[in-house]
Amino acid sequence: MNIDMFQTSLQEKGIELSEQKLKQFETYYELLVEWNEKMNLTAIIEKEEVYLKHFYDSVTAGFYYNFHQPITVCDVGAGAGFPAIPLKICFPEIRLTVVDSLNKRIGFLQHVVNELGLEHVTMHHDRAETFAHRPEFREQFDLVMARAVARLSVLAELCLPLVKKKGHFLAMKGANLPEEVKDGEKAVTLLGGKIRDIHSFLLPIEESERNIVIIDKIKETPKKFPRKPGTPNKSPIK
Repeated sequence: MNIDMFQTSLQEKGIELSEQKLKQFETYYELLVEWNEKMNLTAIIEKEEVYLKHFYDSVTAGFYYNFHQPITVCDVGAGAGFPAIPLKICFPEIRLTVVDSLNKRIGFLQHVVNELGLEHVTMHHDRAETFAHRPEFREQFDLVMARAVARLSVLAELCLPLVKKKGHFLAMKGANLPEEVKDGEKAVTLLGGKIRDIHSFLLPIEESERNIVIIDKIKETPKKFPRKPGTPNKSPIK
């Protein structure tokens, strides 16, 4: 996906990219490639692949959820900044919190935020399991997101405790979702959520399957969740 197609494809979905935003994406790409030589951020570094599989893919969340508002958003397990940074570039009004367990990645993301001049972004080096027990963050966010971090039953335990009541959890997933949803429904319900929508579509050009799951937070998460670090992955709620 070249830059022109990136811009046009988003425009067709009602997302306008100004010259400044296009420049921010270009700088982000350059920083990603530069830092990737020093640390493992992504296996995808070819420019048109990054624009399709990282930048465009991240922004697809904006096709199904309204980011044109000053909501508080938390990206759990942000890695190299996807979907958080592309969404923040496109929707500067969101107030963004980023959590990742690797301090080096947080260092990279802070550098990106500084270089791109992004405001109202805070970085936290923490495990999702412990971050969600911090009183200043527990059940405080309008929207919590995760992209391809773990199975839905695990993601629900890591993310739903951070979502405020009447807020939302948005999971960005690849193929084989029906099985994950079936396995994860009990966890979602136990943690105070209810699956509202599942949006399925194909990524342009390569036509690989993508799914976006939107979960409503309808009641408080029981205090014992998430369980201690590592447990959600080893023993998902069944």
